[in-house]
Amino acid sequence: MMQVLPIQNGATTKECPPLGRLIVLTGPSGVGKGTLMRALLQRHPELYYSVSMTTRSPRPGEIDGKNYYFVSRSKFEQLAAQGEFLEWAEFAGNAYGTPREAVLNQVSSGKLVILEIELEGARQIRASFPSALSIFILPPSFDELERRIRGRAQDSEEAIARRLRRAQEEIQAADEFDIQIVNDDFETAVNAIEAALFE
Repeated sequence: MMQVLPIQNGATTKECPPLGRLIVLTGPSGVGKGTLMRALLQRHPELYYSVSMTTRSPRPGEIDGKNYYFVSRSKFEQLAAQGEFLEWAEFAGNAYGTPREAVLNQVSSGKLVILEIELEGARQIRASFPSALSIFILPPSFDELERRIRGRAQDSEEAIARRLRRAQEEIQAADEFDIQIVNDDFETAVNAIEAALFE
């Protein structure tokens, strides 16, 4: 449920330009977060999607600055030490972080800003920004999640096993989030995210 906050003249955000807000979208690897995000951004270009920074190598078709900012481990560690990330976390042997300044600027200018991040980072955001709306995407079943991860054909058997172990832990954390959405039927899942953001 979106919060309607009072502003100085006694009006509400329904009558004035909306206040910015941070939206956190998370869920286990392979659940379809990225695909859902792309559909959401196509429908709502007014949303600001925060591009994360990562130390992992680009996957086929990924573009630097659009999918991620791809940087070296040493560069990432330097930025983390300087406090340049809103949150950052290690996942599957790589580091991922959300650049601080761009996100805060967009929120303060009235934008809805969406972060598609891992569980550890989502917990950091909830601690720092308790008013952020947090959404957890669930698979229809664990077997289906495994099928999707294997279907990517991008990881070794060892990496798949690591992702699946991590996914089991992450799914147990779903209740920590404001909203849980099962990505079984894609259109239904996108509509549920829209309802959370705009109703």
